[in-house]
Amino acid sequence: MSATANRGEWSSRTGFILAAAGSAIGLGNIWRFPYAAGENGGGAFVLIYLLFVVLIGVPVLLAELSIGREAEKNPVGAFKALVPDKFWPYVGGLGVMTGFGILAFYSVIAGWTLSYLFSALSGDFGTAITAAESGAIFTELIGNPFKAILLTASFLLLTILVVRGGVSGGIERATKILMPLLFLILVILAVRAVTLPGAMQGLEYLFKPDFSKLTTGVVMSALGQALFSMSLGMGAMITYGSYFPKSENIHFAGASVAVFDTLIAILAGVIIFPALFTAGVEPDAGPGLVFVVLPTIFNTLPAGSFFAVAFYALLAIAALTSTISLLEVVVSYFVDERGWNRSKAAWLLGGACLVLAVPSALAQGGNDYLTSFLGEGLDFLSVQNIIWGNYSLSLGALLICVFVGWRWGTTKAIASLEVGGFKLPAAGLWVILIRYVCPLAVAVILAFIIYTQQYL
Repeated sequence: MSATANRGEWSSRTGFILAAAGSAIGLGNIWRFPYAAGENGGGAFVLIYLLFVVLIGVPVLLAELSIGREAEKNPVGAFKALVPDKFWPYVGGLGVMTGFGILAFYSVIAGWTLSYLFSALSGDFGTAITAAESGAIFTELIGNPFKAILLTASFLLLTILVVRGGVSGGIERATKILMPLLFLILVILAVRAVTLPGAMQGLEYLFKPDFSKLTTGVVMSALGQALFSMSLGMGAMITYGSYFPKSENIHFAGASVAVFDTLIAILAGVIIFPALFTAGVEPDAGPGLVFVVLPTIFNTLPAGSFFAVAFYALLAIAALTSTISLLEVVVSYFVDERGWNRSKAAWLLGGACLVLAVPSALAQGGNDYLTSFLGEGLDFLSVQNIIWGNYSLSLGALLICVFVGWRWGTTKAIASLEVGGFKLPAAGLWVILIRYVCPLAVAVILAFIIYTQQYL
């Protein structure tokens, strides 16, 4: 009997694509991509990012899917099943820890989206808000210990309820509702944004490359964005690939995930930059773009209240589809390797994650020690992001490239991808990329982070 018979599996290729795309599509696309593009000069950054998605993101994504599909296990069990070495299961363990670590701070930021959605529904953004007032609202939110923890707990509760429902009954069912809704909201907002008075300026900033703005930092930021936004290096795609039916075309599904992920990021830029230029706001506002800058301009836009509600609903949905996959990585390990039932694993691990998330929730102003955990500008949440979202994520992606390219072998990986008689297009090119180009690129970004201390 197939291992997936006991673990569950996707009921269809569409179900997998929506779930995996939901994993990849999150705050990295709708929150992080626009401000990264804004900080790094717009069009040139976008062009380099798209190049890295094709040359780095897609090959690594297929590598992870091949591991999961062949082993039909969680990241730890997958490496253990495919090679006899003692070392490689620790790489899977790194993926599980990375997913758990990212979830612990990601859920804090996701909680902020709920607060802003409630504010938008209450009409708080329907009147003029100055930059100082918007900043004060955000500072009050992140500096209120009870509110910050409650929002984080609420988001984790939603995540647990979905994951405990199982692969097809929980994750797939939820994403079949959430992903079409997310895409519908995106398209509506994008259509509205391109009709704003400053739309052409915003679109030109986003799509017209200015190569004079290209620096090493911009290139590294684009590569980091490609890895982060596609949920690579944390075992999520290994886990999701392990539930993929043998009768379906997995490399087509993987490419579809990459296309959807990239399209959502671009659409987020199409929404935000025309709005910024219409309001006369500079695009390089950084991480505070969607939480501090955008609330100041909703009232200047036609149907601004609707724009605010739809945008923060979009942000919350995107965050939820990602937190689901992050918790699933850890749950799948305890179900496969420890024999836990899914409900027990979801509740206990979700609760443990909340405990780890509390310091991050308090780190933005709720606790003085955690706010300056390692000196000025390095609060506890930022440190967690650096450890798991920079070092661990990059190291995981690098080791997966080495494993597939040199240890397990590209021949076996291709065989896994071609199960069912679906030939992998440009298989020779994929071999070159996963053996040479991808590990070199990820090693460079890891070295860049270590030696420059410029975190992505």
